Amino acid sequence: MNGLIDTPRSERVHIALFGRRNVGKSSLINALTGQQIAIVSDVAGTTTDPVSKAMEILPLGPCVLIDTAGFDDTGKVGDLRTERTREVIKQADIAILVTDGTALDEETAWAGQLKQANVPYVAVLNKVDLMQEVPSTLLTDIAKRLGCDVIPVSALNGTGLDVLRKTLVGLLPETDSQSLTGNLAQAGDTVLLVMPQDPQAPKGRLILPQVQTLRDLMDKGCVAVCCTTGDIDRTLAALREPPRLIITDSQVFDVVAQKKPAGSLLTSFSVLMAAHKGDIRFFVKSARTIDRLTEQSCVLIAEACTHAPLSEDIGRVKIPRLLRQRVGEGLTIDIVAGKDFPKDVTSYDLVIHCGGCMFNNRFMLSRVMQCRQQGTPMTNYGITIAHIKGILEKVSLP
Repeated sequence: MNGLIDTPRSERVHIALFGRRNVGKSSLINALTGQQIAIVSDVAGTTTDPVSKAMEILPLGPCVLIDTAGFDDTGKVGDLRTERTREVIKQADIAILVTDGTALDEETAWAGQLKQANVPYVAVLNKVDLMQEVPSTLLTDIAKRLGCDVIPVSALNGTGLDVLRKTLVGLLPETDSQSLTGNLAQAGDTVLLVMPQDPQAPKGRLILPQVQTLRDLMDKGCVAVCCTTGDIDRTLAALREPPRLIITDSQVFDVVAQKKPAGSLLTSFSVLMAAHKGDIRFFVKSARTIDRLTEQSCVLIAEACTHAPLSEDIGRVKIPRLLRQRVGEGLTIDIVAGKDFPKDVTSYDLVIHCGGCMFNNRFMLSRVMQCRQQGTPMTNYGITIAHIKGILEKVSLP
């Protein structure tokens, strides 16, 4: 993906398809996209793990379609597949319940899970091309049992696909009108972005939060000026007046704070992402837990990325080092990456999450909600670094 051209996967609407084995989920995805995205077979259980594909589907726009394993899979392996399917609910902005109308008990149970997770959904009666006529009583029964609209569809001949697309548009979540930088910058403001060059941003590339922030500032009509950490003094001297806002990489918060003009606001890319996708107030409050950590405490660090560890990696090396320098070498720190995340976080005194730029909002907020419900404080990388370095009160929040 070219981050400067394409809509990032994390900013796309995630549409998940759920249903029993061989009910036609994969065929429906192929019909919706007009491409052979998912493998189709008469053999039940062909789709074994969730498979996602970023697409542009009119009139939906940029979205991610997620094909899941049948939730009626059996055996030990089947149970694992079903659990992975259940985890997809946390990512889904919209869900499609696919049925053939023959066994509604399981579909009804999954509809209940979608309701509980506040995921808007629609039901699809698939394979209507195999029916001489679709009984109205069947549609009424499905709608009553599943508690949603039911659309007769044929993935084979395209019947009902236009109606399904229009229905999905009606289920699209309302977008948050607040930009990534919120009220920190307005049209005409000069904003300085301090972007260190390190192994996590290989030559020729910017990391996703930097790209998204630049686009946000351009959309607002701001003047965006970029520099590396070593060029801050020269860049500030070249400006006619101090920038309204300075956005930095959290790792050099303290360096930039010392050079920041008195009238300029200061924040970081990680803080902006925390406000955009998480609960910034909860994160700031939770950061105070760091002051109460002891060598008997246990901290969980969670990364959205699944890259191979790099030297001086912020999540695996730098933050653990800062914490142990403050608390002691006996501090226990567990690290998870990607979609791995414990179901029970009550054994942890604190969860520290990355900005979550690779996750969509719903998935990130599901982790925030889990920590809240289980009574475990949760903060993020940028807030953690600012608190440890004693400059959190100088950081401006969106």
